[in-house]
Amino acid sequence: MTRRTREALSGFAWLLPALVILLAFRVLPIGLSVRMSLYDWGMAGARAFVGLGNYAGVLRDPVFWQSLASTGWYVLFEVPLILFISLFIAILLNQKIRGLGAYRTIYYLPVVTSIVAVSVVWRWILQPDRGLLNYVLSWFHIAGIRWLQDPRGLFRLIAGPSVQLPAALRGPSIALLSLVMMGIWKGIGYNVVIFLAGLQNIDKSYYEAARIDGAGRWAMFRRITWPLISPTTYYVLIMSGISAFETFAQVWIMTGPPAGGPLGTTKVVMYYFYETSFELWRLGYGAAIAFIAFAIILALTILQRVFLERRVQYG
Repeated sequence: MTRRTREALSGFAWLLPALVILLAFRVLPIGLSVRMSLYDWGMAGARAFVGLGNYAGVLRDPVFWQSLASTGWYVLFEVPLILFISLFIAILLNQKIRGLGAYRTIYYLPVVTSIVAVSVVWRWILQPDRGLLNYVLSWFHIAGIRWLQDPRGLFRLIAGPSVQLPAALRGPSIALLSLVMMGIWKGIGYNVVIFLAGLQNIDKSYYEAARIDGAGRWAMFRRITWPLISPTTYYVLIMSGISAFETFAQVWIMTGPPAGGPLGTTKVVMYYFYETSFELWRLGYGAAIAFIAFAIILALTILQRVFLERRVQYG
């Protein structure tokens, strides 16, 4: 046995435990889920092979399309807001100020806090009668808002009751926007840390040269900061989009079973998958929902890479 062969076998032996865990807890479950999605698979009774029937049923399912629309509104509102708010806070924390470490810790605390605990606290904050947010708003003579119980669309509220809008154009419900608000608070700390790392990686000599040339803060941000943190921005955009699309726990806890919020307006795709699989016990149909959701996430990620990566400056 040659030395190169022994080294290869030794390396494979070190990798073997990780490969076994990966195969057992990743690859095998995915394979079994694919098989499940091809059957009319329930918790009891016969398991009939239906081929792509579950996928066809999901694509004809109006509840699925409603949940996909709610997910789209959630992603459309949360991702840009969390992107720009995180960048703004990171720029502030990149200055030389006292207690910088304490500020960074405060912003990161929600990230390491359990999503269940955070959701329970926010459910209390958003209570219409005794919630903290409505209590603060009452100081400004703003009547109690039913944050998690209001199914009215945002654009319909802006347009007024006299304007009739199609269902698809009524916008996210107040309940869904409440979840967006909570999601931004929960995830902002992680993105702040990522942006802060990108900002601190920029050579200070660029800013010194720009000041000598008479450039203002906005010009330095537009010409130096924004291009040089474009790889960081690209990463945050993709990861925030995937995370927002997979939202489930706060929906289940804050607007919870059985309907997924007022008139189902907070029933996002992952909640519909859970409801179908573990409340109605239609496991095959639920697996089809999960794989269609995966295909949508993959397609959106590929589109982002095709159209946005060319604008990223790695140099």
